[in-house]
Amino acid sequence: MLTRKKFLEKCFLRCVLECYVVHGLKTWYAFYILGSGCTVHLDLALINFAQFDMKNEEDESLQVWTKQVFASGQKPTQVTAMYDNWSKTYEENLGEGKYRAHIIAVDEVVRLVPEEQRRQVRVLDVGAGTGWVGTELLKLGFKNLDALEPSEGMMNQLKSTGIYTLKYQEFLGLGQNTIPSDTYDVVVVSGAMCEGHVPVRGIDDMVRVTKPGGLVVISMRLEFLETVEEYRNRLEPHMNQLEQKGVWHKVARTVVPGYYCGKEGVVFSYRVV
Repeated sequence: MLTRKKFLEKCFLRCVLECYVVHGLKTWYAFYILGSGCTVHLDLALINFAQFDMKNEEDESLQVWTKQVFASGQKPTQVTAMYDNWSKTYEENLGEGKYRAHIIAVDEVVRLVPEEQRRQVRVLDVGAGTGWVGTELLKLGFKNLDALEPSEGMMNQLKSTGIYTLKYQEFLGLGQNTIPSDTYDVVVVSGAMCEGHVPVRGIDDMVRVTKPGGLVVISMRLEFLETVEEYRNRLEPHMNQLEQKGVWHKVARTVVPGYYCGKEGVVFSYRVV
């Protein structure tokens, strides 16, 4: 049986390893300092380890839901019906570090928006789900948050957070969007780029509702660029075409580990012209 000291040492070493993989070498020094006597931060590190142990696995319940919502050939209305049913257990199923799309997207927004500007900028959370992105942004100084979420069940969960001002229960890319043009300083999309979710032409809606000089940040599963028929050889070429036309310019395209159950993600960030 491990002693508490040995357990903490083991967890700390694994924390350093995770920081190396996820954040790079610069984080080693920070965690060395924290590990040399900061109990509070070490306890937080232990929580992260519990997530690290579990995030590579889909449990049976999660597999059932993801198989349904990511099934090929579904219409958007069918997908939203699935999310209506899933909404009450969504956070429970995707917790414990399995799903980090929202954290990854928020990190990119925070990187690009200076702290002194965060209270003033208007943010649209696309495919807002139960409000995970908004919850994180609020903690980091963003106060002017709106949401777009087509699922009624998810929208009901989202409303209960009290985080968002305007709430649009509608789709992107289907010609039915009512959000006024040039409205938002930041449009953030976390986990909504999937089979039957946001079509390629939804990118045009994102650009339309973003102010000139504003940001569009998209985090999605890397493999979906190839495995989702709607996106294969279409999504990134369309993004590139918009850049060639002078509609926006690319700020970054970053592949990230640990996006969903150990799978890689990709984060796109663009500034609208």
